[in-house]
Amino acid sequence: MSKVVVIGGGAAGMFASVFAARNGNEVHLFEKNEKTGKKLFITGKGRCNITNAGDMETLFRSVVSNPKFLYSSFYGYTNEDVISFFEEIGVKTKIERGNRVFPVSDHSSDVINGLEREMKKLGVKVHLNTKVKSVEGNEEGFREIVLSNGEKVTADACIVATGGCSYQPTGSTGDGYRMAESVGHTVTEVYPALVPLEIKEDFVGELQGLSLRNVEATIYDGKKEIYSDFGEMLFTHYGVSGPLMLSASSCITKKLQDREMKLVIDLKPALSEEQLNQRVLRDFEENKNKQFRNAITKLFPAKLIPVMVMLSGIDAEKKVNEVSKEERMEFVRLIKHFTLTINGTRSFREAIITQGGVKTKEVNPATMESKLVPNLYFVGEVLDLDALTGGFNLQIAWSTAYMAGSSIW
Repeated sequence: MSKVVVIGGGAAGMFASVFAARNGNEVHLFEKNEKTGKKLFITGKGRCNITNAGDMETLFRSVVSNPKFLYSSFYGYTNEDVISFFEEIGVKTKIERGNRVFPVSDHSSDVINGLEREMKKLGVKVHLNTKVKSVEGNEEGFREIVLSNGEKVTADACIVATGGCSYQPTGSTGDGYRMAESVGHTVTEVYPALVPLEIKEDFVGELQGLSLRNVEATIYDGKKEIYSDFGEMLFTHYGVSGPLMLSASSCITKKLQDREMKLVIDLKPALSEEQLNQRVLRDFEENKNKQFRNAITKLFPAKLIPVMVMLSGIDAEKKVNEVSKEERMEFVRLIKHFTLTINGTRSFREAIITQGGVKTKEVNPATMESKLVPNLYFVGEVLDLDALTGGFNLQIAWSTAYMAGSSIW
């Protein structure tokens, strides 16, 4: 039996402590907040998207940074294993659109309570309101952690599960990066990811609160297409958000640091340009004596109409039977290519996850043990691993935490 200290009481920390304790170890978990699972509580809009029930190919395809590193852990502890674990500890699950897995109750608190019950049953000692200041160790191995009050806690192994820099009010303030660097690890540059995007054009403010479903978004870096997907998005006072845009951010955030990009939205992806032209012609025919702005009400939500009229360059007062074929074709093109300029992302404060972290080449992918400091482990978001929305980031947390916790005897 070993004495194991776990730093961080989020998803990865709690999960790692469960499996370290199941191996018969004496486990102490240190959490600087007044309770565990603070960030877990707000994930999935408070419903907690536990994992994704897609196949392995989908899981790996949804990982943005270092998917190959996760080969051992994703196969070693699968999404099916995660679902089984929660069912076994009394958290019933359900699968929704996009293979997203949620607790049947739709309450993230049930996920946290389930983990806390299991930790208590296994004798994990939880130290709340206890901040870890540093980790001490060298090439000979991990030695001890030092608390903010100066107290030293020696142990046989340490699991760092401190998260990243996102949602800082929940306690993710980059502590783990400093700990890793202090013992010789490399931490890559970190960026906010799964984060809303800022748009240059002023008119987006007029669209604030407008949600668009079933649109296709494509992002171009110059002429190169770097992201394209279909789904739901939301306009804000500063730009765009919603699932489609959050996932897009993870693919572009590093490149956005020094340049702008084009976001092209197809507002009617189910129709070809020719089909859309026929639809517009039909609407015009039905409203031939109406002004242009009043003849397109079936095409768009009310909030979008003034912006589309403005971008079309067609006089809002013009009768539709006076709109030329060229003007109509340009209007159709606008609907299929509604173009905005992305000039940044929101801050870590609004980011769901962090991109970047402890360099994966310095960590054993089969155990999550440091290659530089024996008996020191890194799990979850503190590592340079991140994925798209849909339960994939929590799968990373569970899988890496399992590998670490179950590797310590």
